[in-house]
Amino acid sequence: MTNKAFLEHKFVEFIPRELEANTIYVSIRFATAIHSCCCGCGNRVVTPISPAGWKLIFDGRSISLEPSIGNWSFPCRSHYWIRKNRVVWSDQWSDDEISAVRKKDARATAAYFHSKNAGTAEGYLLRPPHQAHRDDRG
Repeated sequence: MTNKAFLEHKFVEFIPRELEANTIYVSIRFATAIHSCCCGCGNRVVTPISPAGWKLIFDGRSISLEPSIGNWSFPCRSHYWIRKNRVVWSDQWSDDEISAVRKKDARATAAYFHSKNAGTAEGYLLRPPHQAHRDDRG
């Protein structure tokens, strides 16, 4: 395995089947960035871009993703940041640290979607249950 230090970015509508080495693909239409794991293991890393997921920063010349990318489910368990097209390697995390971050992320995601959908057809209830089938004609 060869650790990568730099990624070229490509804005695309659709992600290609075969990923080029040292390249991160960004689909604005599908709010997703995808690249091969920077450790060189070849696993495909998918980073959904959303207020509850990763944030993409494009400065006109380079891209950055926040937060860090922790490939905890891959055998390599690589952990790095992508900042201005550069791969910045981070420390390995313990199982306890990974578990804590996963729980925190799950709570943040649930809170985001709950607040986004509150009071809408996609949310839980538009009216209290006792009013859901009430006949107001008298």
